[in-house]
Amino acid sequence: MQFVTNGPDIPDALLQAHEEGRVVFFCGAGISYPAGLPGFEGLVNNIYAKVGTSRTPIEAQAFDSYQYDATLNLLEDRLPGQRKGLQMRKALVESLKPKLRKKGATETHAALLTLARNRQGKLRLVTTNFDRVFERVGKRESKPFVPHVAPMLPVPKNSRWDGLVYLHGLLPDKPDDNALNRLVVTSGDFGLAYLTERWASRFVSELFRNYVVCFVGYSINDPVMRYMMDALAADRMLGELTPQAWALGDVKSGEEATKTIEWKAKGVTPILYEVPEEDETHTALHATLKAWSETYRDGVNGKSGIVARHALARPSASTKQDDFVGRMLWALSDQSGTPAQKFADFNPVPSLDWLLEAFSDDRFRHTDLPRFNVPPRAEEDARLTFSLVRRPAPYHLTPSMSLVSGGGLNLGWDDVMFHLARWLTRHLNDPTLVLWLAERGGQLGGQWPWLIERKLDELGGLERDGKAAELAAIEADAPNAIPGLLMRRLWRLLLAGRVKAHRSNIDLYTWHERLKRDGFSTILRLELKDLLSPRITLREPLRWGQELETSEAPKCISQLVDRELVLVADDVHSALTDFSSDAWCEALPKLFGDMEGLLLDALDLLRELNEVDDESDCSYWDMPSISEHPQNKGFHDWVALIKLLRDAWLETRKVDHVRAGERAHSWFKQNYPTFKRLALFAASFDEIIEPDIWVDWLVDGDAWWLWSIDTRREALALLRLQGTRLTEGGRARLEEAILKGPPREKFPDEITLEDWQELSDRSIWLRLAKLRSVGVILGAQTGLRLDALSAQYPVWQLAVDERDEFSHWMSGTGDPDYTQERILDQAPTKADELAIWLRKSPPERPFFYEDTWRETCRKHLLNSLCALQQLANEDIWPEHRWREALQVWGEASLAKRSWRHAAAVVETMPDSVLLALAHQVGWWLKGVSNTPGTDSVQLIRLSWRVLAIDIESSSGIQRNGQPINQPVTEAINHPVGHITQALLNLWFRNELNDNDGLPDDIKAIFTALCDTQVHRFRHGRVILSAHLMSLFRVDRDWTERHLLPLFDWERGAPEARAAWEGFLWSPRLYLPLLTAFKSAFLQTAGHYAEFGEHGRQFAAFMTYAALEPLDGYTATDFQGAFGVLPIEGLRGAAQALSQAMEGVGEQREEYWKNRIWPFWQNNWPKSGDLVSPGIAGHLARMAIAAGNQFPAALAAIESWLTPIEHPDYLVKLLKKAGHCRRFGQDSLKLLSAIMSQQRWGWEEIDQCLAEIVSGAPELASDPRYYRLHERAYQRGG
Repeated sequence: MQFVTNGPDIPDALLQAHEEGRVVFFCGAGISYPAGLPGFEGLVNNIYAKVGTSRTPIEAQAFDSYQYDATLNLLEDRLPGQRKGLQMRKALVESLKPKLRKKGATETHAALLTLARNRQGKLRLVTTNFDRVFERVGKRESKPFVPHVAPMLPVPKNSRWDGLVYLHGLLPDKPDDNALNRLVVTSGDFGLAYLTERWASRFVSELFRNYVVCFVGYSINDPVMRYMMDALAADRMLGELTPQAWALGDVKSGEEATKTIEWKAKGVTPILYEVPEEDETHTALHATLKAWSETYRDGVNGKSGIVARHALARPSASTKQDDFVGRMLWALSDQSGTPAQKFADFNPVPSLDWLLEAFSDDRFRHTDLPRFNVPPRAEEDARLTFSLVRRPAPYHLTPSMSLVSGGGLNLGWDDVMFHLARWLTRHLNDPTLVLWLAERGGQLGGQWPWLIERKLDELGGLERDGKAAELAAIEADAPNAIPGLLMRRLWRLLLAGRVKAHRSNIDLYTWHERLKRDGFSTILRLELKDLLSPRITLREPLRWGQELETSEAPKCISQLVDRELVLVADDVHSALTDFSSDAWCEALPKLFGDMEGLLLDALDLLRELNEVDDESDCSYWDMPSISEHPQNKGFHDWVALIKLLRDAWLETRKVDHVRAGERAHSWFKQNYPTFKRLALFAASFDEIIEPDIWVDWLVDGDAWWLWSIDTRREALALLRLQGTRLTEGGRARLEEAILKGPPREKFPDEITLEDWQELSDRSIWLRLAKLRSVGVILGAQTGLRLDALSAQYPVWQLAVDERDEFSHWMSGTGDPDYTQERILDQAPTKADELAIWLRKSPPERPFFYEDTWRETCRKHLLNSLCALQQLANEDIWPEHRWREALQVWGEASLAKRSWRHAAAVVETMPDSVLLALAHQVGWWLKGVSNTPGTDSVQLIRLSWRVLAIDIESSSGIQRNGQPINQPVTEAINHPVGHITQALLNLWFRNELNDNDGLPDDIKAIFTALCDTQVHRFRHGRVILSAHLMSLFRVDRDWTERHLLPLFDWERGAPEARAAWEGFLWSPRLYLPLLTAFKSAFLQTAGHYAEFGEHGRQFAAFMTYAALEPLDGYTATDFQGAFGVLPIEGLRGAAQALSQAMEGVGEQREEYWKNRIWPFWQNNWPKSGDLVSPGIAGHLARMAIAAGNQFPAALAAIESWLTPIEHPDYLVKLLKKAGHCRRFGQDSLKLLSAIMSQQRWGWEEIDQCLAEIVSGAPELASDPRYYRLHERAYQRGG
């Protein structure tokens, strides 16, 4: 974190260790420069001047070699009296008289005293300076400390050290020759302290073992550093491991690399900052320490403070120095769970991207185990990786090892995991969360089921009670908090354990071997039932950017997720193919009931997903024929349940003809078409179902099952196989139903009248022709109608292979016999055959056509690409095929392979084809850019080509039939946005550092995208704006010249709005950036109304910025900006104030005094016209969070208070804070202001009033107390 412009950038690791109380600052002479005190070199010169001598040649040689300790040793040895003389040491005393009246003389000492005191109040600070400036600052600020003066040093451990260590001694406050002789200043003194007596080296060694040391005020050649590093080097030779040490060091421009090497050679990691030639006091260093101390004092960099600062942002890559994702993970991993709780309750709710990108990333290693309260083994496990949401459990949450248990393994959760799960319950309407869970097994562990059930019950209760205001308030802070009907069904599937897990303890082959070995048993039956139990798999649906529609709620599950019905066991179809043993055939009748129940369960699951109903299901598509037929390809394992039930029925028929007939009768009574098909299949066998009965089945209900596409195969087969057994009455009824023809409502509305007539005629002809073909004598009128149709359509002939009985036909050629029948065109898998298949033109009637090209691209990537390349070599580019292929190849699992083999082909696309496929090419490039091994030169070349073509600037997304005006939504769905994100992904794959500069090839494209004359490039500018901070840190010059001007409203409002919305998609504070675009930033408040959903984020961002001490901003700069915010904007600002206050934890009083109170005085509007319940609620919450400053905070906001709609939570906070008992008068004032005639909160009010009069009995006679008490009593009554 860079606290001041041009100051040192404090690494996250050091900031985090400091917040945890593990840092000890080691202070050298440089910290006293502002007080006019010299460094070691200046001290030596002053001593020579005061002694009145010059250096001898040997002394000069030591001095020129930076051996200042040896120089003084030589001087002391030659002065009269040698070491018994005190002339040199008294000259030292005279040289170390600070000028405390100088401006800023003691600010650094005060800052270090603040930084060195942990949250428990213990001071741990070390200095090698002799002066007493620390003591004087401590007394002045009423923060005294215990001095530990060498050689009487404490043991540097947490439990035994509280104070400031003067490692090399302290100047006596009155003349004391012995004290002067104990100062470690000459090489002889250093030898005693570090080599002979070793008390200093022992202290230093123990200090480095127990703490992270940060050197301040030392130069690279300081003798002190040499002695300490030598002592540590000796320890390391003996195998001692020490935490990382840091040093704040100055550097000249261009010498950073050399200086870093020099410091690291001493075992220290430098934090470098440039010092201008004219700056002798290192102003940037001292300003940084002062700002850091103020930030630490106010709790801003505490873990909850970090959550408050970054929760509005989305996780994204940035520079090594700007690892805000790492900071957030560090904060959230706090074992107390408090930061995680803050994150879970933050408003507006943090983006789900945190789960997808940061929390799921296995970035933690063996050394991170202690952070999660897991003791690591002594031997490091280099292979161990884990994430925030998948990690080893601490001892108290780990289950015992046991040979037997009373239930399934269910690990407990710590507070961190619990609160992260609570946060996720605020995203229950986002299918991405369900997909994330499904991809990881779909089995909800820990307290997940209870949390989700509780949330669903809570939301359902509010809906049943008509609590529209409460529901609206929930959605305002978390737009995806309230799941729609379809999403609730998905959650019910997960809660019921019906989403397939990636495990199976037994497979069907093993089960079959046991059946053959041991014979059939109840145990085996139950095991098979478990293996064949239906489940659902979920994955992300294939989407087309240009087809997005944002106006309506999803109407079907397929708009949310791509789902498939499967079974617990894998490869069921192939396994059952090998089941042919006698034991299996004998077992089938005994499995009849189980198979029937499992099939019913499967169809019920599909009904839950709105995939089936009483009139239609998908079985005819997945298993075209109940009887064995080549068209049954077995692509879907779930239809094995149909096959097993059929086979169980066939085996039952062999041994019990009557029971088989009864089961067939019962099937037709079931609701689903699959069972109707099974019944019709059974009826096609002789003497199972009486002909008049199956005729009733076909003709009842407007002959639905006679014409249904679901039962077409079985109904036509039944006519063919059993038609000759019809009774006279049954034949007549059947003919009458056929002659009426199919009802129009069974066919889609988009079919033309001409097509409909042909379809109807064809349906009638086919059924009558089937009957006549097997010898059925049709009635006279019926026969005439059949003859007329045959004459009208002479090409109609019955198929010899029964294909006319199927609703669709899987064809290797794709040439259907009848265009009005649905065709499933199965794409070949070999490259040469695919090339021939791909040459076909798109179907004229796409409604009747479906093929397997998409799956072929997924499962046979190389062959599908080779086929496309063969066509490309002939300049044939089937766009609809490329469109699907690129969409599939952009999936994460295929991106790397597809890039390696397809990039060269895509590069040869003609511009016209590239224009037609711009969306898919952009999508694909974005996908492959995240994978290692992508050729950056080739990707950049392709990016240029896509950007060069004249793509339509509109995203095509509409709301209520009109184009939307949402820059971010449009940008992330537009080809230019995809290309821009792909280039950013490519750039982020490198380890970025501040001021590295953009690579020339990427810089050229980004510069072109910033050309406002090219309207379609605005989508790219939005994406670049979303990554403004990273670009600014890496290449400030480019960003200030090309990107920052886009934020200037005076240069163009549309561009400025787009840029700001991009930035606000993931806003973060960076002080130098705020300074760089100050004018545009402050102007933006006046455009609040233009931001829509991003308005609240701007208000919050501006509030957090105004709470910071910013270079280049005056105390009142924000006054005008907040003054033009509308009420809704001030509500967002008030919410940010309350969350900032709650985020600083124990430092709340300091934060109020040093941050919020000055902000309130200087920036908050003073108009009473802006008072609203929403603002009042947040301000009241802020005041409650102010701790002991509650009375002062309440006095400040009093005029903004008004009754609020839902005060119950506020009342609970007030009671929990203990304010009612300690600050009765003020608590009564707050309650009186916010309570009126509300329905909620009165029970807690009564408890608060009891505590108020307990602490201040005289308030019982206060009219406000009486009024509140009466209303609470009435509500309670």
